Amino acid sequence: MRFGFLIFDGVEELDLLGPWELVGVWAEYFDGPGERLLVAAQPGPVRCAKGLTLTADVGFADCPALDVLLVPGGRGTRRVVDEAETIAFISECASQCQALLSVCTGAFLLHRAGVLTGQPATTHWASLDRLRALGDVAVQETRFTHAGHIWTSAGVSAGMDMTLAFIADIAGERTAGEVQRWAEYYPDDRRYGDAHRADELPAYIKDFEDGE
Repeated sequence: MRFGFLIFDGVEELDLLGPWELVGVWAEYFDGPGERLLVAAQPGPVRCAKGLTLTADVGFADCPALDVLLVPGGRGTRRVVDEAETIAFISECASQCQALLSVCTGAFLLHRAGVLTGQPATTHWASLDRLRALGDVAVQETRFTHAGHIWTSAGVSAGMDMTLAFIADIAGERTAGEVQRWAEYYPDDRRYGDAHRADELPAYIKDFEDGE
């Protein structure tokens, strides 16, 4: 399996690096993908939203056929959504890949590529209304969605939950559990302060204290 990760200026770091880590654990210890690639419009350095610099392994023109593509989000998506070359690359991958995954506002790039029409999808809580406003997406206020070969997740850290679910779907619950154990990814249930009670948050966040 060849697993590609799209990167672009302004990409949100954890959208990318959380799934990259889990896929890397899967690859290194549990017979996961044989190759992982950072893919950008052009090979070379990319500046992330919080200042981290990454280096693309390949550009679109030289990218080999991918089995899976993950499209992260971040403020850079507001620019990239209008970049025809990137959208065409995502669209081509959608027609050829075994799976297409998005994290956070990466969902808007999938939509522009024409793969979310009539499909369930989610995104960062602050962009749910913007996703609804597109008018043709079955927006779900959940941690992640899965329909056919398309996966989407809510904001930032939610990409890790989606990635574990994807691994479970492809390689089985046991393998996903081993990846989870190795990465020690067992999120604490604690909510700090009262920010999680904000009206605009999805119910699965703000109703947590009631055990719902």
